Amino acid sequence: MASRSSSTVAVRGALCVLAAGLVLFGLTADLAAIRIKDMATFRGVRSNQLVGYGLVVGLNGTGDSDDAVFTLQSMSSLLERMGVTVNPDDIKVKNVAAVMVTAELPPFARQGNRLDTLVNSIGDAKNLQGGTLLFTPLKGADSHVYAVAQGPISTGGFEAGGASGSKVQKNFPTVARVVQGAVVEREIPFNLNQKDMLTLALNKPDFTTATRVAQAINAGLSGPVARTQDSGTIQITVPPHYVDNIVQLIAAIENLGVTPDSVSRVVINERTGTVIMGENVRISTVAIAHGNLSIQVQENKNVSQPLPFAPGGRTTVTPESDVLVQEGRKPLYLMESGVSIGDVVRALNALGVTPRDLISILQALKAAGALQADLEII
Repeated sequence: MASRSSSTVAVRGALCVLAAGLVLFGLTADLAAIRIKDMATFRGVRSNQLVGYGLVVGLNGTGDSDDAVFTLQSMSSLLERMGVTVNPDDIKVKNVAAVMVTAELPPFARQGNRLDTLVNSIGDAKNLQGGTLLFTPLKGADSHVYAVAQGPISTGGFEAGGASGSKVQKNFPTVARVVQGAVVEREIPFNLNQKDMLTLALNKPDFTTATRVAQAINAGLSGPVARTQDSGTIQITVPPHYVDNIVQLIAAIENLGVTPDSVSRVVINERTGTVIMGENVRISTVAIAHGNLSIQVQENKNVSQPLPFAPGGRTTVTPESDVLVQEGRKPLYLMESGVSIGDVVRALNALGVTPRDLISILQALKAAGALQADLEII
């Protein structure tokens, strides 16, 4: 009876281990996939840039100087619209700064929605801290006003100085934000439910990735509704039961997992000594030897004193040079054809190369035609 119980426990333990292994394998496979939402966008569902010119008031003497003519003209025009007529030459204030205001209008933004705006000084203002942005229309590329910005600004930095000219500055006090300071006044008309065809655009065009995305969509929607138009575009026919519910269709497509493909590439940053290699990088059969030549020159100056009471004797300085030459002795390493990135790293580590040396070796491998990858230097 005890033997049967132990056997049952052993079988159950083995099944648990097998189940855990299958779960881990499934998790590993899922981790390799990326949501379509993170690698592509639907055509027409995009944000738009807005820009406007405005004035920031209420500064503590850190605004634009009298040399900023456009600020004086803007103040004169603003006061004239308020019923106050003033000559721009008579304006002598430093509590106002001219700024450019930018914002991003998200897709499907509705009237009354609020947006964050970025305020940038365009004059010679020293600090925008404590200021308030006045009524500023924000226009799109078609010159139509889509939002209006106004409100107190936040710089997230400061600048303080003394009479001697020394100062302390944190961040950039001439750049600020107006949190939720813009109100959407005009909507961009766009109706998804009127479409019978959707276009999916990949962020990084690739024929293999586009094919995998189309296959994943067809498998997820149980029908041949997706086809690739080119390396970066997938056309999707809206199924009949999704005609009046395109939002649900887009949500279902965005959450499908796809493993993207990429071109074998080695990226080198010579300024920082950074080397990034993709997993598909391969090297043909090649022999690598890498050694360093070190030359050290040390100069010593000796003083030669004449004998006591020697006629015509004088003290002279005689230079003495020591030259030391060292040449690194590195073995010749044979690298077989088609090795993986792990083999490449182990082989180069065996040579004892530094990141700087690795950059030179990779460039030489590319010149020899042995590096089967694109070499990109940034």
